[in-house]
Amino acid sequence: MEPVREEISLVSEFLKDRGISKPHLDSFNQFVNVDLKKIVEDNGSIRLSKDNRFFLRILNARVGAPTRTPLECRTCDLTYTAPIFADIEYSQGIKNEILTLKQNQVEIGRMPIMVRSCCCVLYEKQEAELAKLGFLNTRGAF
Repeated sequence: MEPVREEISLVSEFLKDRGISKPHLDSFNQFVNVDLKKIVEDNGSIRLSKDNRFFLRILNARVGAPTRTPLECRTCDLTYTAPIFADIEYSQGIKNEILTLKQNQVEIGRMPIMVRSCCCVLYEKQEAELAKLGFLNTRGAF
């Protein structure tokens, strides 16, 4: 077999086995489940004043569930997003006189969501479920 045909055959088998979007979904899921938390953990302390008396810490960042479906977003020309939540800790004072306030589940932003990623409302749904929900067209794609 010629080398070019062999390479084409390997690529074809890879795509048949894993699909064209699987590496992208894996990368997105890794970012949402692991990397986002690490980024916030490494950079989550913010000094709010020059005299070191006011601090803000962002803890436990996570991506919530989308409030709309991908189909609604596509139909209404909206971006398919989900909220990013975190727990916020605010500290004021010096040494032995520190007042700390904490607020949980604060929305700090929004994250665009990849369809069929772990954050998507369609995640791990089977073809029959998707059809029942109206997410498949006649060719089996949504």
